[in-house]
Amino acid sequence: MEVITTAQPPAEVQDADTSPYSLPMVEPIVTIRPGNPDFLDLPWGTTLTEWDLSHRVHLPKGISRHEVQFYQYPEGLFVVKELPTRAARNDYEILRRLESRAVSTVTPVGLVVQRNDDPGSEASAALITAWEEFTFSYRELIAGTGFAGNRTKMLDAFAELLVELHLVGCFWGDCSLSNVLYRWDAGTIETVMVDAETSSLRDDGHMSDGRRLEDIEIMKVNVAGGMADIAAAADRDIDEADLFLGDEIAEVYQRLWDELKSDELVPADEQYRVHDRIRRVNQLGFDVDEVDVVPVDGGSRLQLRLRVGGRTFHRNRLRDLTGIDALENQARQILSDLYHFQTGEDIRTPTLKNVSAIKWRVGRFEPVMERIREIPDIADPIQAFCDLLHHRYVISSAVGRDVETMEALDDWLAAGRPGYPEEWSPPEV
Repeated sequence: MEVITTAQPPAEVQDADTSPYSLPMVEPIVTIRPGNPDFLDLPWGTTLTEWDLSHRVHLPKGISRHEVQFYQYPEGLFVVKELPTRAARNDYEILRRLESRAVSTVTPVGLVVQRNDDPGSEASAALITAWEEFTFSYRELIAGTGFAGNRTKMLDAFAELLVELHLVGCFWGDCSLSNVLYRWDAGTIETVMVDAETSSLRDDGHMSDGRRLEDIEIMKVNVAGGMADIAAAADRDIDEADLFLGDEIAEVYQRLWDELKSDELVPADEQYRVHDRIRRVNQLGFDVDEVDVVPVDGGSRLQLRLRVGGRTFHRNRLRDLTGIDALENQARQILSDLYHFQTGEDIRTPTLKNVSAIKWRVGRFEPVMERIREIPDIADPIQAFCDLLHHRYVISSAVGRDVETMEALDDWLAAGRPGYPEEWSPPEV
């Protein structure tokens, strides 16, 4: 459900004869999803570059062909991107459809069209999205001193996002470093799709190999260009640029795609390998929606064909067991702590297993989270909890015994919270 309104100029500009609102023009149409501000306080009849508003927030951002600005409201932080009408409509619709398929994208909040009489002009429309918490741009990731240690994590995350999109039949069309946001996900990096204005999405979820490879080639060219820009900004020679980063992403993508999509033949008397294949896919973070098991060679062998779902296996599992929301690899790590707790519990029945999950959350998870939330400069408590779990493992290995989580928390804080990244948090309104 959406709310569609016609924007009127703010009161302070209605009486100004020199305002663009005094010129003959159509009235902007603002479409907003429920639960968000109406954004009618924004002067949609003028271009973003002319706006001078007190609730604008200046944040680091990647290179964009469009004007992008950030605005703080009591409901949260929002991103406004100015672009031509056709591109804006496609961006909004594709992001909404991908959201319904649980793909890692920014959340579309609203669409503003009819801002002037020329739908092809840059200022004719605007897309509004919610700010993704704890994310940062590729320039912040790559330009930092620690990028060498995170390069492989970035390769994996970028490839996983492409695979995720292609599995649901989405052709990106403009995959690049600046069209992705990044955030820490336990010991890994998660990628979030930002820009869908050139994308297309098939209803049947099918995508030809040729279309997939076209997307990969576009990605390689765009990534090389992005790395060249980074080198130029740092005043380094082009030969020092990481121009083959995109090729390595493509290699990781192909290995992952083959694991998820290739058919497998197993002997008919080794049906346990069906479960092995599903488990391998789940360990990569992907759900398995369906498995086709087709007898071949006169029934002596079975052909396995999986229909792979979203990259949400562990986060769905954690939510079902405990009600806790986390990113995929955060959920994987938190589940490990739950399973470790359950080794000392009676979990012989599903009911007992559910009861033990509640005991873990009430007795182990929530007391630690309460202390973490009291620390003023921690923006992402779930990420902090995951870094604490890793620290507990490190010190347990060092002393040769299991260290209790609260004891590990004191040590983690005393050691300067190793592993926890510096986060940006929006100002309060």
